[in-house]
Amino acid sequence: MKKIALIFFTCFICLNLSSQEKTPSKAQPSDFLSKAYYSINFGGIFYPFSNDNLIDGYKTDTYSRNYFSGRLLLGYKIKPNLAVQFGTIRPASWFKYDNVNNIGYERSVWINAWSLSLKQNLNLNKKLSVYGEVGIANVTRSGFSINDKVIYEDAHFGSLLYGFGFNYKLNHKFRLNLNGTFIPKSKKENQPSISQVSFGFEYHINKLPKEKVETFTNNGYFFPNNLIQVSYGTSKIGFGMNRFFGMSLKVGNFESFGIPVFWVGESKAANAFSITYQKLAFRTEKIFSLDWGVSITAFNTEATNEKVLAFSVFPSMRFYLMRRKGFDFYTNYSLIGPTYLTVNNIDKLNTGPKITFQDTMGFGVFFGKKRNYNAELRIMHYSNGNNFTDNSGVAIPIQFTFGKTF
Repeated sequence: MKKIALIFFTCFICLNLSSQEKTPSKAQPSDFLSKAYYSINFGGIFYPFSNDNLIDGYKTDTYSRNYFSGRLLLGYKIKPNLAVQFGTIRPASWFKYDNVNNIGYERSVWINAWSLSLKQNLNLNKKLSVYGEVGIANVTRSGFSINDKVIYEDAHFGSLLYGFGFNYKLNHKFRLNLNGTFIPKSKKENQPSISQVSFGFEYHINKLPKEKVETFTNNGYFFPNNLIQVSYGTSKIGFGMNRFFGMSLKVGNFESFGIPVFWVGESKAANAFSITYQKLAFRTEKIFSLDWGVSITAFNTEATNEKVLAFSVFPSMRFYLMRRKGFDFYTNYSLIGPTYLTVNNIDKLNTGPKITFQDTMGFGVFFGKKRNYNAELRIMHYSNGNNFTDNSGVAIPIQFTFGKTF
């Protein structure tokens, strides 16, 4: 397995380096990227779960709901006003049945939807447009049991998704969104409807004039063309950072303190070692860059000391927060990196199949006279994004990372 890992990593780097002789400036997006955009939206989500969804003999008088939710989309413009979108909708925390049958049982229902849709804009004027959206959603629900008796069954099914909203064009890059998104109820799957009202923005990547490309390329701001990193993390320092960004950190009387932008996982790594390679795909004038990368991560788990290898290919967004004479400080975020794990159902938990996704986020610096060196703190997560009902997830603790640019 170690030989396979070495061959996997070496081939990706060698293939990339062999094709670098005459590459265009990364300040000019490729034809594909110039038609792409991403959209981040937050708002309220509504699903009328009730006692009617439970089997006979089980009910509760109270429910816990957190309406806050998010929707992340990646889009590609087929035409100026017609786009295909891929993304996910999920709540910040799960719907919960409190005190079932008045004997202290509290159970949560997990719900998640991935979507593929077409979006058509109709311009009302130069700034404002209205849009309609229609597509399909992959809906996954994890129900619950009490004393090994299924009270609300799991479900995994396809559904119609539709929506409408408004776009307001701030400039050629940014648009504000006001969205309404709907997934109808399914009697067959015993699933109530899902509705979301959200507000957010779209960031569009566009082709630049030749003069601006030359200015950006020669403006002196550092963006690494290639970056190789080695990382190590241990659970001995805890999972505080994972829990904070997963909004599940316990602080005083708060059970869910933090920011809901990441995930933890029921299976937890005791130790983790990673080798990562990243290649610059696109950069803006100063603040943002998009990389693609490959990584190999070896970890063993806390619960059973199970040894796992993870092979990943991923995109990575890097935002430069501070640039100074001696260093450049940044934060990075990577989602939905296709991954192959050598073990399924890790720690005998329902973590799902071997094909899954890798997510990472962190903070780091490039330093040295020519920014030859890199240091980073990052956390990682493996899960299938609730594409399957088995999705316990794996949490990788803070990794201390050292890197070299070239």
